Amino acid sequence: MKRKRTKRLSCERARAFPIERALAKLGHFPAKTTPKEAWFLSPFRSETQASFKVCKKRNRWYDHGAGKGGNVIDLICQINRFSVKDTLLFLSYDEPLFSFQQQSIFEKEESKDEKVIITNVKPISHTALLGYIKSRNVQIFIAKSYCKEVHYTFKGKPYFAIGLQNEFGGWELRNKYLKNCTSPKDITIIGNGYDNLTVTEGMFDLLSILVYRPELRQKSDFLVMNSTVFIEKTISILKGYSSIELYLDNDYNGRSITERLLKYGGAKDMSFIYKGHKDMNQWLMENAKKGLGQEARDVSLLPQKQTRFTPGGRKVTEK
Repeated sequence: MKRKRTKRLSCERARAFPIERALAKLGHFPAKTTPKEAWFLSPFRSETQASFKVCKKRNRWYDHGAGKGGNVIDLICQINRFSVKDTLLFLSYDEPLFSFQQQSIFEKEESKDEKVIITNVKPISHTALLGYIKSRNVQIFIAKSYCKEVHYTFKGKPYFAIGLQNEFGGWELRNKYLKNCTSPKDITIIGNGYDNLTVTEGMFDLLSILVYRPELRQKSDFLVMNSTVFIEKTISILKGYSSIELYLDNDYNGRSITERLLKYGGAKDMSFIYKGHKDMNQWLMENAKKGLGQEARDVSLLPQKQTRFTPGGRKVTEK
């Protein structure tokens, strides 16, 4: 009788897990492949030319756009913000990562042609999703106000996730193991009829801002880019607002987008709030671990030095 595969892996065994297969579990497939290497669009940012290389023989990855690389454990920890323990559990799974089940994907060629089919959209109620929202330090009522529980099928199998709908009717999908979307992809606008606009990159950035600054629900409209490729569309919308607050990622891509948006009148860079962290949710979770609440909020909202960028990209700080 065939023995069941163990649920846990040692770090040594996990490092041998094929990186291509791990990326497939997350819905990333190579743009180009040879017997020695595979090239992917980077899982860390939006891009049109593949700059993320996987060396098949050494089972190592290198992101040329970010200038960093590592093994499969490093990769999963960074993409999903997992601990090493969670990453080992993730790599031991045998079911698809598009749900809270375990999977392994082998048919990469077929997966490219498969479509996610939405079967049901309803208020968030599944205990797994509620638990995930709490783990991100977001209040349930805030998530329910802007997101839905989305059930769908992929390759004939049922899955579910937290969903934020975009302007074209597509969905950004998130659960503990998943960061995915359905077509068509677009920005999300939450219009409340205000002259102020809050701009951020992703679903949990939006929810984290509303945890930290709940008063914005009665003061601001919101724009979630969902991908920085929508920079031009975002710029066209900024022109209709007198005051704009930017909560974009503290990475190279996010800073370059912030630089462009600061050129428009009324735009203000709010990333000083989560200085030293990649984004608003990471900062929120870190403060929760340290037991910081209102005190951190009050300090962060004191008058700050403002940052702007010269045309050459040089950072200038103003009081």
